[in-house]
Amino acid sequence: MKIVELDGYAANPGDLSWEPLRELGELVIYDRTAPADVVERAKDADMVLINKIMMTEEVMQQLPHLKYIGVLATGYNVVDIEAASRHGIVVTNIPAYSTDSVAQTTFALLLAITNRVEHYANENRNGRWSSNPDFCYWDTPLMELAGKTMGIVGLGNIGMRVATIAKDFGMDVFALTSKNSTNLPPGIQKTTLEGLLAVSDVLSLHCPLTEQTNRLINRDTIAKMKHGAILINTGRGQLVDETDVAEALANGKLAAYGADVMSCEPPQANNPLFAQPNAFLTPHIAWATHEARQRLMEIAVNNVKAFINGTPQNVVTP
Repeated sequence: MKIVELDGYAANPGDLSWEPLRELGELVIYDRTAPADVVERAKDADMVLINKIMMTEEVMQQLPHLKYIGVLATGYNVVDIEAASRHGIVVTNIPAYSTDSVAQTTFALLLAITNRVEHYANENRNGRWSSNPDFCYWDTPLMELAGKTMGIVGLGNIGMRVATIAKDFGMDVFALTSKNSTNLPPGIQKTTLEGLLAVSDVLSLHCPLTEQTNRLINRDTIAKMKHGAILINTGRGQLVDETDVAEALANGKLAAYGADVMSCEPPQANNPLFAQPNAFLTPHIAWATHEARQRLMEIAVNNVKAFINGTPQNVVTP
């Protein structure tokens, strides 16, 4: 069984072991693969592991030995699932490995906005506190989360974890979700999109990217939000219209935007969000804690084992 990992560096830059996969077959690992090299590198593979490599029908047609695609992520929009099904290729993903890490990053972004710890730490390294005439100083707005309203779009594993943490902060929690309101834990109130926009002091996005959610947050929906609301996005970059968000930051409609994802990754240098001082952007690292990546690797190995044993798990193909 030949297993080819086409873009392994992101998940394992060298601090984790590939050995458990090597025990399952002939393993070839590439840190990165350009689109033009995918077919050549995978042409003899029975199994391909990918993170962000696009597996289109055109690519699959040129890989006659391919029986399995393992996506080393939860989202699997990089694979043409219908084409994989037609070609008899099983596709699996890695669900729920990064729930705690992404929820943690959601609040890291929010607290960076409300408390500006890095700003004050940098100021103090440069001697500002030491030379201050008073025992303290502040030059940014400081916000207490208790009593504020957290709006959550999507109550999957991550959205539900964020809701729990928000309640622990003393926040009121409202959600846009397909779940029945009678099945929600106490303290989470289901509402409509318009209702969510109207009440949220903080709006956090945790829904899948679909035709319905693509650019869900845009000029029109931002206009329905509270003036000075905070927007957090650790879901997908395309959930927001980045030009409209940048405009809302510039005119003060949004107080801040905290995001770990961009519509294009890596982003263009002229992305309008980079010009906004109240845009707090991290380079898609919410999933990348050592603990989360270790879980990812363990589940990936178990997915491969299960497929080889004829009992595939975490299958996303019909």
